[in-house]
Amino acid sequence: MAGPTTAERGARQQESSGPPRARRFRPPRLRTIIVLAVALVLVAGTTVWVLYGSNWTRLEDVSVSGTNVLTPAQVREAADVPVGDPLISVDTEAVEARLRRKLLRIDEVEVERSWPHGIRLKVTERTPVLIAQKGRKSVEVDDEGVRFATVSKAPKGVPALEWEPARSGSAAASLRRFDDDRLVREAVRVADRIPAWVARDTRVVKVRSYDDISLELSGDRTVSWGSGEHGARKARALTALMKATPKARHFDVSVPTAPASSGS
Repeated sequence: MAGPTTAERGARQQESSGPPRARRFRPPRLRTIIVLAVALVLVAGTTVWVLYGSNWTRLEDVSVSGTNVLTPAQVREAADVPVGDPLISVDTEAVEARLRRKLLRIDEVEVERSWPHGIRLKVTERTPVLIAQKGRKSVEVDDEGVRFATVSKAPKGVPALEWEPARSGSAAASLRRFDDDRLVREAVRVADRIPAWVARDTRVVKVRSYDDISLELSGDRTVSWGSGEHGARKARALTALMKATPKARHFDVSVPTAPASSGS
């Protein structure tokens, strides 16, 4: 049987090496479009119903963690989370705002949805670093100078904040320049810089002016600290001074480059 001629082979080669034929785009049929549209509507409707209309995602439980002085019941009451509402509709920012407004003891709070039925409230309470007297009550002051709670019994191990305002001279002028809130923050700043082993013996942080803050320690010892500036340098100077003169009764680190001690 005779094979293909030269002309036939050339025609076949040209046909096989040429560009592929373009396929015609066929738009989806109307019936297919309708089916897809109905499916999307059903899925969207079902999702909305599950989130807003069904009992599957209703808020049933509000859990609280991180409390110390506060009780979970106090936090839940202040949060006023609408139990029974759809979980998706709970305004978590509004819940956080209510907690911060009603419970000043709260420093930080996280409000999280816990699907399918819960809200989690993670609380961090403020910790007192100083105690200010208010009549027979004690006002707790945190490390930012916020006076956040009035208690009938002062917590143990927290120094008292005392005011002894100067009436004349540059110290009095300092009092006119800095308001009470600023002086409280300065006292907190000092308390934060006291070496830990000294802080355990600190009974009082006394404020006379911005530049005149002192400490009263156990054993009738005192420390002239000055302002809250250069706190780290003053802490190092105080540590060295107390180790060098352990029997001294008064230590002055208000000028940390020239610390001094006296008494025995």
